[in-house]
Amino acid sequence: QVQLVESGGGLVQAGGSLRLSCAASGSIVAFKAMAWYRQAPGKQRELVARVNPGGSTDYADSVRGRFTISRDSAKNTVYLQMNSLKPEDQAVYYCNANLLSRGSASWRDYWGQGTQVTVSS
Repeated sequence: QVQLVESGGGLVQAGGSLRLSCAASGSIVAFKAMAWYRQAPGKQRELVARVNPGGSTDYADSVRGRFTISRDSAKNTVYLQMNSLKPEDQAVYYCNANLLSRGSASWRDYWGQGTQVTVSS
């Protein structure tokens, strides 16, 4: 069984910073991409940032230059450093990993439970 556990959300003033962490555990054989998504009330879940198997990264236009995704492969952990936060960044942030688990014949997506980020203006 695979679990993704997020931490680091909270309340911050506009212009402030937060760092999210997501640790994957369980019977993991290999990873492909790991990513952060977010979902604000009444909106669809959207990709925020992704780190690909070779280490390249992708960002939503709205966060590029302010957010940085990184990955510690030894710890099966992905981070999202969020700087210069804006009220429109307020959402529930979800960790996502595309991975192969022991006993499985196919790669699949796993999700964390979500962590709330609240940005006050």
